[in-house]
Amino acid sequence: MNGRAMLDRYEASLRGLARKNRLRALSGRAGLDFASNDYLGLARSKRMAEAVAAALAAGTPVGATGSRLLRGNDPEHEVLEAKAAGFFGAERALFFGGGYVANFAVLTTLPQKGDLIVLDELIHASAHEGARAGRAEVTEAAHNDADAVDDAIQTWRARGGTGRAWIVVESLYSMDGDRAPLGELIEIADRHDAFLFVDEAHATGVYGPDGRGLAHDLEGRDNVVVLHTCGKALGASGALVTAPELLCDYLVNRCRPFIYATAPSPLMAVAAATALDIVADEPDRRERLAGLVALASKKAGELGLPASGSQILPIIVGDNRRAMALAEALQSRGFDVRGIRPPTVPEGTARLRISLTLNVAEDDVSALFDALAEEWERTR
Repeated sequence: MNGRAMLDRYEASLRGLARKNRLRALSGRAGLDFASNDYLGLARSKRMAEAVAAALAAGTPVGATGSRLLRGNDPEHEVLEAKAAGFFGAERALFFGGGYVANFAVLTTLPQKGDLIVLDELIHASAHEGARAGRAEVTEAAHNDADAVDDAIQTWRARGGTGRAWIVVESLYSMDGDRAPLGELIEIADRHDAFLFVDEAHATGVYGPDGRGLAHDLEGRDNVVVLHTCGKALGASGALVTAPELLCDYLVNRCRPFIYATAPSPLMAVAAATALDIVADEPDRRERLAGLVALASKKAGELGLPASGSQILPIIVGDNRRAMALAEALQSRGFDVRGIRPPTVPEGTARLRISLTLNVAEDDVSALFDALAEEWERTR
């Protein structure tokens, strides 16, 4: 067999994706930002840039050079973790390289053999991957259906389940922009002596007092673990897991993605710590974003489209080809809007994911919806 023939099956797979209008390719940034998760416009924050530059000038290394348990535990990591624990109201925080690895790390480490993980069916792929790579039994519950979560735990108990249940949700869903019923879920967790693991990726910095997230009033409880990503509204990279100190100690000792990975850059720890200060000091950023959300909701309503009420506004198209055609048409008019297709979203729900950030102004939002109205009719 020649070398090229060895690649045939991969080529066939890509051709299959193309037939289904699912073939993906990388593209650069162009046009007005209606695609990123830089909700508060912090990725280009002067204050963050100056903090990183000052740290670099003071001798902070670019790379950690090793895992946290070897020589990679820098003071900047510890400063960030202490600040994050205080900011979010938790006993302790651990800094990971990103949200995906943090979800995977928690769900392959904390739930034990004999436990049950109940995943919201629309939770991020990283949670699905982590849960299925771990030792616990896994089941899914209908999206944002607290009764379905309760039924799943009761059914498991009736079948003889004796471990702990773990309820795993996003507080604000990345593709639908809707909120989890956290009040109902914590009641279920308490009733069943279960843990609640909340991924705040798209809520951190945007919601709650001082931007502490939608789970802010649950932090610090013994049965609550929370993930705060640093690469979205905080404008940096990495992720923070906040939890009881005992669980963080367990992660340090038992979590392979933490133990065996080179630590995140100390400069990113400086950036994330500065972002927490900005979020607390500049509430006007959240207020301005809320204004954009209100305007976009109004404009969507005028087109007869439902609004999520958050900075993530999905425009459900259904057909993969049309969703991508709409996205390309808007991009050609200067609006960076991306089409989202299965398997990222369920079959038949291909969509435009409009993301509202402080990188655009109210006039830009109005112009986008004017263009969307025209292109919607043209591609009908």
